Amino acid sequence: MAAPLLPPMCTTGDYTPINGMVAVTPADGTDLPNGTSRAIWVNVAGNINMVDAIGNTVLLAISATQAGTIIWIRAKRILATSTTCTGIFAAY
Repeated sequence: MAAPLLPPMCTTGDYTPINGMVAVTPADGTDLPNGTSRAIWVNVAGNINMVDAIGNTVLLAISATQAGTIIWIRAKRILATSTTCTGIFAAY
C-alpha cells in the first residue's frame, strides 16, 4: 500500500493538534526556549523577523487579516530587530 500523498505545504505529515503555546519575547541572540516551534501565533499585525528551522532569516509582513491566526512556519528564533508585531506565541 502506497503512502498517502501530502499537500505540497506539508513536509512532516504531522496533523496532530498543537500541545501548547508559549509567549515569545523577541531577542536577537536567543533561540525559542522550547526549541523550534511547529507554528507561530501573532495577535497584532506588523512585521516579524525570524530565523526558520533551517537557519534562514525571514522577514514576514503580517497583515490585519492574518493577525490572530496561526502562521504555519517553524521558527527557531524571533528577532527583536525589525519585529513590530506584538502578542507573539510559539506553538508546539
